Amino acid sequence: MKALSIAATGMIAQQLNVEVIANNIANMNTTGFKRQRAEFQDLLYQNIERIGSNSSDTGTVTPSGIQVGVGVKTGGVYRITEQGSVVGTENDLDVAINGNGYYRITLPTGDNAYTRAGAFQLGPTGQIVTLEGYTVGPGLTIPQGAVDIAINPEGEVLVTLQGQINPTNVGRLELVTFPNPAGLEATGNNQFLETPASGAANVGVPNTPGFGAILQGFLENSNVNSVSEITSLITAQRAYEMNSKVISTADEMMSVTSNLR
Repeated sequence: MKALSIAATGMIAQQLNVEVIANNIANMNTTGFKRQRAEFQDLLYQNIERIGSNSSDTGTVTPSGIQVGVGVKTGGVYRITEQGSVVGTENDLDVAINGNGYYRITLPTGDNAYTRAGAFQLGPTGQIVTLEGYTVGPGLTIPQGAVDIAINPEGEVLVTLQGQINPTNVGRLELVTFPNPAGLEATGNNQFLETPASGAANVGVPNTPGFGAILQGFLENSNVNSVSEITSLITAQRAYEMNSKVISTADEMMSVTSNLR
């Protein structure tokens, strides 16, 4: 009976759906996190009577035929890159992106990674670094003795030193955009890697066309909507239960058949 295997594919699909939703909920408070959504596709169909086949020797054709589906599969897990809300922190090195773009960071291997999490710190040499100590591009250093750090929407980092009146410009934070941000590969620690699906990185100046503005003293929250995720979780749970009910029903039908005298 095909219903057993068909319902099994449905249960496997909904199990993955719940796992995706669970990851979204777990990262509700992760800075810069982008929620994901599972997409599903139907499997190949068995043509018992092909659509449009001749039904007589006079040339008549079947208008619909008989096709029986064999289940469902996961087509992909898509990342929703919409803007998350921002929250004030009053920390000079907390910087949120209002709009498109990612910060570029340099990994210990020398490769580039990208992030929306702007909770930065100062390294031992005064460089602006991530929480893991990775340098934030293009590699800006805050001089010792700085009494104030100001970062404007264009990403310019202005430092006021002891005894100075006018601030000193020590450089500019850069932003990177991609033709398809959903194609970036997530590697954990709020980091993404460029892939053939994301397209090549495009480096630009913040607060210019196509690039977001820098907000100093703010962090971008996760874009997970708790109400939407709980609703999706209930829907996935009900779908899983219905598929399990199909298996129980098919088992009962097979039991009736096997008990025929």
